Amino acid sequence: MKKINILRIFSALLTFIIIIIIFLFSSENADNSSDTSGYLVKIIISFFHENFESMAKYQQKEIFDEISHIIRKTAHFSIYTALGFCLSLAVGKRKIISLKSFLVIVFCFLYACSDEIHQYFVAGRSCMFTDVIIDTCGSITGLAISAIILTIISKKSKGRT
Repeated sequence: MKKINILRIFSALLTFIIIIIIFLFSSENADNSSDTSGYLVKIIISFFHENFESMAKYQQKEIFDEISHIIRKTAHFSIYTALGFCLSLAVGKRKIISLKSFLVIVFCFLYACSDEIHQYFVAGRSCMFTDVIIDTCGSITGLAISAIILTIISKKSKGRT
């Protein structure tokens, strides 16, 4: 079996794992989801705001909410970047502008839509189209990164032969 086929199979497996992870995160109710991101927010606050504990409660809440929003949106973008990257590698070598690339983006967009609809039915969560856009942009970024890597690998392997 060629190395490239092993990479495609491994990437398909990682794609499936990422889909499950996204589903599990979306299944968390609002309190659990806030606890998950809140842990990271507290670490960031302790790193960047040494005097956080001495601030007024309204200032603490303002800072916490702002950083929490950024963390949550970054998480959306990042996990969908990973999804776009792995799915793109699973699809295999191709031109960046191709039907296969388009289908990767469509799949990620539709999965992001289904993910937001899923969240609508989870206690305290909401369905936001802005998250679908963030997710789709993340998947396009992942696809672009994979295309760059595949191009570099292809050019290096051609140089060896």
